[in-house]
Amino acid sequence: MLINYKTTVFFLFFLSLISCKSDLKKLSSKEEDNSNIPTYDSYKNLTKTIKKYKIDKTKKEQLNNFYRHFWEQNNTMSGGILVAQGKTILLEKYTGFANQEKQIPITKDTPLHIASVSKVLTSLAILKLVENNKLRLNQKVNTILKGFPYEEIRIIDLLTHRSGIINYSTLAEMEYWWKDKNKKLTNTDVLNFYTKCKPFTLFKPNTHFQYCNSNFALLALIVEKITKTPFPEAMNTMIFKPLKMKNTFVFQKKNFPHISLSYYNNGKLFPFDRYDLIYGDKNVYSTPRDLFKLSTAMFSDKFLRKSLYDSIFIGYSNEKEGVKNYGLGMRMMKYENGKKLTYHTGKWHGNNSIFVHLEDEKLTIISLGNRLNRSVYSAMTISGLFGDYPFEQEPQDEISTDDSLNVSIDSLQPKLQDSINTLKPISLIKKDSLKKKVNNHKKTKKRKTDSIVEVDF
Repeated sequence: MLINYKTTVFFLFFLSLISCKSDLKKLSSKEEDNSNIPTYDSYKNLTKTIKKYKIDKTKKEQLNNFYRHFWEQNNTMSGGILVAQGKTILLEKYTGFANQEKQIPITKDTPLHIASVSKVLTSLAILKLVENNKLRLNQKVNTILKGFPYEEIRIIDLLTHRSGIINYSTLAEMEYWWKDKNKKLTNTDVLNFYTKCKPFTLFKPNTHFQYCNSNFALLALIVEKITKTPFPEAMNTMIFKPLKMKNTFVFQKKNFPHISLSYYNNGKLFPFDRYDLIYGDKNVYSTPRDLFKLSTAMFSDKFLRKSLYDSIFIGYSNEKEGVKNYGLGMRMMKYENGKKLTYHTGKWHGNNSIFVHLEDEKLTIISLGNRLNRSVYSAMTISGLFGDYPFEQEPQDEISTDDSLNVSIDSLQPKLQDSINTLKPISLIKKDSLKKKVNNHKKTKKRKTDSIVEVDF
């Protein structure tokens, strides 16, 4: 009986060792999986060769005059602005409140919603995966996102807004596709709009430009699929931590009680809505200081493989002549004098943002605001102090339409109803809203033959 007892104890002890070993193996495997997520090099390594510029007293005074005119004399400005050349900060100012009710001031460490400037960061995550052979720019989206119904749409078509898919906010206004108007949408819901309902596309992929937030919401899901990690965590591992962007994060539901709020220009609180949990296209909170670190690191020739990095700044939409174009998650203005101004703007709720990154001058301009005010975008004109960048008009914000697309509202209605087969007739989106987003094309001139750009990485 004693022998049996000892044997039983030994057997149980042996099983516990096996179980412990198995658990350690699983833990080790999990850690190994996380370590396989490609990351950018450290901020220290990337910026050690970046030049420090001497502060030009004339430019310093010009920048201070700009700030006094556009910020100090504008009583409704709230946010931060930073201008730097190389690693040298030439102007950095903060004003206003992250929370007006609690009188919490905005400082250099206060994260603000950067709206569509988030697209720059999403594209950099995708490009790091491409560099590490986890993805190809020409790879079909449906090879990663199972059930995605559009066979010809590639990753590069999402990055360049040339996919032709309809924006998720347009689809969500239709009762059939989103019945619960009080529930907040997620990126998975965005994908389900396309996999389950299969709405038609506005044009054949890679034949037109049409700015569409869905493109970057899907790119965030691709990052998740490839890294096997939630997008907020993947972005932190790949970009924020190595570049020491300590006050930058992707917004999630758990952040609601702690984030900076946004306001109408009159100071009234701007409410959240059902799109506030969708990321990739927006929903990064950051500071001018952290975005300065990003821009400075991008100046390094070690940031990405040169051919891949250069592809960010190619204009892929050449159906019509003009100054404006779009690269890989980066807007640009290409001037006749050969200069190229590369930037991204953003607007979400009461937040306005602009990120200017100029390779020739090693110039960074960042302006973030949380009290609705288009004067935030005026910071872009500062680039004219450092290079020959002519400005014909104020830059557009995040919501952009492209008049090269010749689609009529009358043709859109039956196509959308075809997409839901023979179900009950439903009310289409607000007609005026759809016209604004998709159909300001009737007065356009005849365009040149489409210029289709092929890139293979």
